[in-house]
Amino acid sequence: MNAQTLMQLLLEVEREDPIDFSGLPFDVDDLRRLACLNVVEIMQQLRAGNSAEDGEMVMAATVTRLVLENMVLQARLAILLQQEGE
Repeated sequence: MNAQTLMQLLLEVEREDPIDFSGLPFDVDDLRRLACLNVVEIMQQLRAGNSAEDGEMVMAATVTRLVLENMVLQARLAILLQQEGE
């Protein structure tokens, strides 16, 4: 997989579950590209010298961490927005 293919897949996923980039002082496409390049780099490192099962385990742990981090950030944002409304 390369970064361009991953970018296309990311855009498809975002159609169903868009990310709110509003208020960020960054170019949205640059952020997407950076994320794709980072994931492709991780995948390439995993393939080098690891079994497919080991690579899947590391990717699953990485995705789980990102989901957890997103949940924490969303919760913090909700708390801040609630405090602003009080």
